[in-house]
Amino acid sequence: MSTETFDPNQTVTMTDAARKFFAAKLKAQSEGSLVRLSTKESGCTGYAYVLDIVATAQDGDAIMDFDGVKLAIDDESLTLLKGTEIDLVREGINQVVKFNNPNVVAECGCGESFSVN
Repeated sequence: MSTETFDPNQTVTMTDAARKFFAAKLKAQSEGSLVRLSTKESGCTGYAYVLDIVATAQDGDAIMDFDGVKLAIDDESLTLLKGTEIDLVREGINQVVKFNNPNVVAECGCGESFSVN
């Protein structure tokens, strides 16, 4: 993917609730830590989201900044994640990070994996 055609503002967005959640998580880590989002082959439908708090981005990661919350996106996952909104929602007494991904065509029953066209 060339830098001329890659617009990180169109790849992933983050709600204010998710940004605040990750800001609190990063505050407890060493300075310069960031959130890294990737995907892996998994589950019954194909892929799973992977969120990690890391000290540094990996080579090739796209870096985005959401008011001080740095998000590294795995280069190999960019196509799967295009247009995705990261949100934090309450489900009963729990908070859950949700991925509103317009590319998803199917999800497994437990919500752990997804597939795209």
